[in-house]
Amino acid sequence: QQISWTPLLVLGYLFYLLLGAMVFQLLEKQAETHFRDQFQLEKLKFLQNHTCLDRQALEQFVQVLMEAWEKGVNPEGNSTNPSNWDFSNSFFFAGTVVTTIGYGNLSPSTVAGQIFCVFYALFGVPLNLAFLNQLGKALNAHLLTLERWVQKPGRAQVQWQFSILAIFLTTGTLFFLVFPPLVFSYVEGWSYGEGFYFTFITLSTIGFGDYVVGTNPNKHYIPVYRSLTAIWIVFGLAWLALVFNVGADLMERYLQLKWHKSDLSLAEGDTTKLEDEPEQPRIHIPS
Repeated sequence: QQISWTPLLVLGYLFYLLLGAMVFQLLEKQAETHFRDQFQLEKLKFLQNHTCLDRQALEQFVQVLMEAWEKGVNPEGNSTNPSNWDFSNSFFFAGTVVTTIGYGNLSPSTVAGQIFCVFYALFGVPLNLAFLNQLGKALNAHLLTLERWVQKPGRAQVQWQFSILAIFLTTGTLFFLVFPPLVFSYVEGWSYGEGFYFTFITLSTIGFGDYVVGTNPNKHYIPVYRSLTAIWIVFGLAWLALVFNVGADLMERYLQLKWHKSDLSLAEGDTTKLEDEPEQPRIHIPS
């Protein structure tokens, strides 16, 4: 009797979520408490240094800052800050919509813009999936071409297959995960770790929005900076999606292989048990 590995996968998935929740709580809760206390202390110092203000006036001003940030207006700088809705930034935003990244630092504030965004995503997300699917097939076709080439007589097939897979992973990792953080570190002023974090969070479509390119009002960006970033995101999504698919396929095969081996062990155990047991006398009852 074949045992389904689906319940094990469900339990493993839930356990993984619970493990992540406990680790994140352990790592982040204390830091959040520290930052909250520090912020309250800074507000108290501000009130002490500016006796013409009261706490209610300060809280109202903080609320204004929060609303401005939610609307995509950076409180830093002045009114000469570049628009969030010029063509380059709008192109970047359109890319975050159809790719479902959704950083959350910028969103339509008008009713017409919100309605258009709904219908734009309704047709754009399937279109983006179809495009990424075709792009992934093109990448896979190149891999198959290399695989057919190495399958010619006289070549070690398995060794070459591993070599091709290693080249594919290494090249993609360099172009999409290793080199881009260097560019972002130089342009945005981030550390390499922050740039790598932004790169992976973006290409995996998680998109927290804590780091977004081209949003520092104190820096001068070239007009096509965010548009080029959007193009890099599209090709990076196709590569990383293919890597995730390969990883998921390998994990499924591994689980199926483990359960298949356990089924064979159970079957062999039952056979050995039947062979070890002495044959019982059979009673024949004539009809």
